[in-house]
Amino acid sequence: MSGATPVSGSSTVVVTEAPRRALRRGRHRHTAPFSALAVIAALLWLFPVYWMVSGSFKLNSDLITSPPTWWPAPFSAVGYQEAFAGNFLEHLFDSLEVTCATVAIAMVLSVGAAMAVARYRFRGRASLLVMLIGVQMIPFGGLLIPMYVYLNQFNLLSIPGLVLVYIAPVLPFTIWMLRGFVVSVPKEVEEAALTDGCSRVKAFMTVVFPLIAPGLVATAIFGFISAWNELVYATTILASNGNNWTLPVWLEEFITPTAQVQWNAIFAGSVLYTLPVLIFFLIIQRRMMAGLTAGAVKG
Repeated sequence: MSGATPVSGSSTVVVTEAPRRALRRGRHRHTAPFSALAVIAALLWLFPVYWMVSGSFKLNSDLITSPPTWWPAPFSAVGYQEAFAGNFLEHLFDSLEVTCATVAIAMVLSVGAAMAVARYRFRGRASLLVMLIGVQMIPFGGLLIPMYVYLNQFNLLSIPGLVLVYIAPVLPFTIWMLRGFVVSVPKEVEEAALTDGCSRVKAFMTVVFPLIAPGLVATAIFGFISAWNELVYATTILASNGNNWTLPVWLEEFITPTAQVQWNAIFAGSVLYTLPVLIFFLIIQRRMMAGLTAGAVKG
């Protein structure tokens, strides 16, 4: 009788494990094509990044040969030397100044506006919400000439004027997006803080703000990308502003019709241009996780 127990137990394991293994094999067969497509899509997405980084370490002659060389041989840092010789750090600070000012001003204004349209009822509220959507449908490029004329009249063809221009398309989107996050916060949570003796500002900072922190991060990312990558307005407004250019304008200056294009310098400048964005996203990712945790605790 004692010897039959292991047999019975082992047969039970076989009976229960066999269907599970068959189910796993069936799942693998069904998901394998999708996994292969995902790998192919990832390789296609990563290839331009690889080509940019590898091209930054090639000689310019290797970049214009046919067939192309897939690996930098010899390894060269001439492209980075030319990029730094073109005052990269100076234009990096100009871009950071424009981008950080745009994001900071847009966030402050949009938080107050989002709280107003989400928490209060006032005349014209519905029209304001419709207008926020309608403004986003206007092509931003079509406003270039009137904005340039107005900025020229007020002598704002400079970095502060460019910041004002960038805020215009960013603000409607950030207000609309943050409104959704504020609406998702129950009013009872804020009212409980007011009942405990908190002022309206303190209740917002201690209760509502941690809960909408992920929304602030998402809108900040949108504002950062919009201001960091914009070229047309920056080229037009800063054309007469000496060498105070943002990085997209600076990168465009490497393409000259009267001389051979230094593609290795362009690739190197593109890599340097991308690094601050990657660093920003790494910082923002940590803040997003902290905001989610704080919101869960406060709720």
